Amino acid sequence: MIKEKKSLKGKLPSRRKFFKAAAATGVAAVAASSLAAPAVAADRVEAAMVATWPRDFPGLGTGAQRLAKRLSDMSDGRIQVTYYAANERVKAFDSFDEVASGNSQMYHGADYYWVKKHPAFGYFTASPFGFTYSEINAWIHFGGGQELWDELTDDFGTQSFIAGNTGVQMGGWFNKKIRSANDLKGLKMRMPGLGGQVLGKLGGSPISLPGGQIYENLVSGAIDATEWVGPWNDEAMKFHEAAKYYYYPGMHEPGSMLACGVNKSWFTSLSKTDQTIIKTACAWADEITMSEYNAKNGAALARLINDHGVKLEKFNDKVYDAFAKGAQEVYDEVQQHSDLAARVHKAFVKARKEIGSWTNLSDSPYISQRNRALGL
Repeated sequence: MIKEKKSLKGKLPSRRKFFKAAAATGVAAVAASSLAAPAVAADRVEAAMVATWPRDFPGLGTGAQRLAKRLSDMSDGRIQVTYYAANERVKAFDSFDEVASGNSQMYHGADYYWVKKHPAFGYFTASPFGFTYSEINAWIHFGGGQELWDELTDDFGTQSFIAGNTGVQMGGWFNKKIRSANDLKGLKMRMPGLGGQVLGKLGGSPISLPGGQIYENLVSGAIDATEWVGPWNDEAMKFHEAAKYYYYPGMHEPGSMLACGVNKSWFTSLSKTDQTIIKTACAWADEITMSEYNAKNGAALARLINDHGVKLEKFNDKVYDAFAKGAQEVYDEVQQHSDLAARVHKAFVKARKEIGSWTNLSDSPYISQRNRALGL
């Protein structure tokens, strides 16, 4: 009996510990289950992205769609972006107001579409005789460009980040040869931004149209000429069916920076981690989009010339000098708009000189000599 009592007594503490531990584990599990679900739900980020591009359009549309997916991938599905191409939620040129109002949280487009809101927006896509891809990135990231961009967009309750680039654009599609500035007079040409204003200074009629409307207007004769992007995109748009002469290089967009604009109140309400994810995804989209354009433009140009009979033409010096004169007139007017516009222009000119001096000594001479020596 004594041994039996000792035996039972020896087991009682371990049983008490077992039930006590089990009870504690159960309470913890209930507490965890009751807290975990709300925490996960609260941590989830849902956003609508509206774009200025047609769905699945090469480079521009697919690049925006790729960015939306990237945000989900980088957050392991926690950030969910519903993508709306042009005209699926709002019209292409209503994207900015849609995000500024807070109805949608993000847009993907080209900020020079908003020059009527403020002319300084033109500098943050591409401006006449402006930056190439590498130069505008240098200015935005290390030359004070982002800070000026932030100051500009802050007045509208938005913020923009670099989210792609198309590189040096072609000069445009024409149904006649452009031998002098006189050939531009009276020409109805699709050309937005400050570049379009330069055309206006030379007697042309600049018209701003979203990408999805250009072809029908060119075919119908509503416009006489158009610029868009470059061979890869222009081939997809079938401009070769409506115009014969393809001019280069475009003075108006030497490095067209695409933007991901966000509603600032929404963006700043996110955690620092989520803000960083969005910025990082945009930087990735910038690099991958430019790489894709560089990889595909050459082959597309060859097809346009060899398969479609397009006549490749180069603007002569007289035409380019006229463009330069018109650009200076436009910039003089832009600076009169406001103190901010004047400061943006001053910063642009300073960076173009400083950054461009290196480009002129590095990239340009090397490419010229490489091509000469190899017969490219």
